[in-house]
Amino acid sequence: MEYLLVIGSYLVGSIPFGLVLGKAAGIDVRGAGSGNIGATNVARLAGKKLGVLTLVCDALKAVLPMLVAGRLLANGSQRELWVALCGGAAFLGHLYPVYLKFKGGKGVATALGIFLYLAPVAALIDLLLFAGVVYNWGYVSLGSLTAALLMPGLVWLLSGSLSNSLLALAIGVLIWDKHRDNIDRLMKHEEKSWRKEPPGPDDHDQ
Repeated sequence: MEYLLVIGSYLVGSIPFGLVLGKAAGIDVRGAGSGNIGATNVARLAGKKLGVLTLVCDALKAVLPMLVAGRLLANGSQRELWVALCGGAAFLGHLYPVYLKFKGGKGVATALGIFLYLAPVAALIDLLLFAGVVYNWGYVSLGSLTAALLMPGLVWLLSGSLSNSLLALAIGVLIWDKHRDNIDRLMKHEEKSWRKEPPGPDDHDQ
């Protein structure tokens, strides 16, 4: 059953809520703005309400499979490990969705959902740090990279869970990999700041 739960988590994580909600508003988010299916691009093209809804859905598609796994494996000796694996599978589904030929988002909102479930105090601290970076420097990408970098340490310090800390490390590596273009623009001082000008087609998306 454990393997079926992991596979199911990947399939749920693969649901492209940004694309679905965008199409409900008459917009294909892959063909406008940054072309990303994440909350930022949805908000830009279809409005803030749908952007927020996308963010919530992308977080919940990690939370719900973990809730189900936790309930079904309540008496299992390796419950924590399998719940973490279900969260990781949902995250991979968002990044590489089978429904969209494995071309998905950058995973920040889904990662937030994972750690709000696994390590809520660590996730909330990390969220505040993310907000502080974005507020001070104006770059959502820099906030996301900072949060991804700090999350493994926060999870370890506040929960002591090896499996959850390793999951946070793996997710952080993948988020940094998905932000390669953003990192390059940050290094060249070419990344757009939300405080300076309207977002363009190359902006960061979740």
